[in-house]
Amino acid sequence: MKNFSFLEFNFVDAIDIVLVALLLFYLYKLVRGTVAINIFLGIVIIYFMYQLTVTLNMNVLSNVLGNFISVGFFALIVVFQQEIRKFLLLLGSTNYTSRKSLIRYFNFLNQDDAKNVQLDLSLFVSACENMAKEKTGAIIVLERSNSLDFVKSTGDSTSIRLSPQILESIFYKNSPLHDGAIIIKENTITATRVVLPVSESTTIPNHFGLRHRAGAGISEKTDALVVVISEQRGEIVYIKDGRLETFTSGEKLKRSLSEDLSL
Repeated sequence: MKNFSFLEFNFVDAIDIVLVALLLFYLYKLVRGTVAINIFLGIVIIYFMYQLTVTLNMNVLSNVLGNFISVGFFALIVVFQQEIRKFLLLLGSTNYTSRKSLIRYFNFLNQDDAKNVQLDLSLFVSACENMAKEKTGAIIVLERSNSLDFVKSTGDSTSIRLSPQILESIFYKNSPLHDGAIIIKENTITATRVVLPVSESTTIPNHFGLRHRAGAGISEKTDALVVVISEQRGEIVYIKDGRLETFTSGEKLKRSLSEDLSL
């Protein structure tokens, strides 16, 4: 039967299947942990249902699903605008050209280039704990694959080796540098007094202030990790992909950072 011609399998078909599987895998990683994941899974299910109805000559249902998929393409641009932006930033990152291969850049088989980020976790977490105890407000952005040059330009460019004393002195309330965020790449503070985009998400609890919304905003638009220390409550809040998690101990923060930075 003509509809079952896809059963004729060759080497090119195998490559095609592998490439599609990789594409779906990385799209899944991109939206994993966000509200878009359910939409993504729904789209995949509808597409496979459409292919099945075409194969079985179910003309009416395949027509309905086909029209839904064609019209739904434009709706997806609206629904996934944040994820599409992040994906394009990933592809267009200035760091991309320095990678040796596309596969390594895309974190293939969990062996990503994040392991090259030599952040001193013990030192960093210790400084965060000290600031939390003293209720020193802070917002720290950890740059990963996506370039943050577009927000660095709003602050002061620096090149300061990370140390607990430096972090605490920057965010000391009378310090001229405490207003705004700092950006850390590898083990170096690359910018201070940075103005971050504020998240407009309605899922952020009301007790979180502007500092937390700014941290969520940059994490929604890039793959950066953010640590916010509350001045009122002395809490350490870890932000990734727009999701906020409050830590009561530095050890939990260290484990999360170690996993996300592959250190």
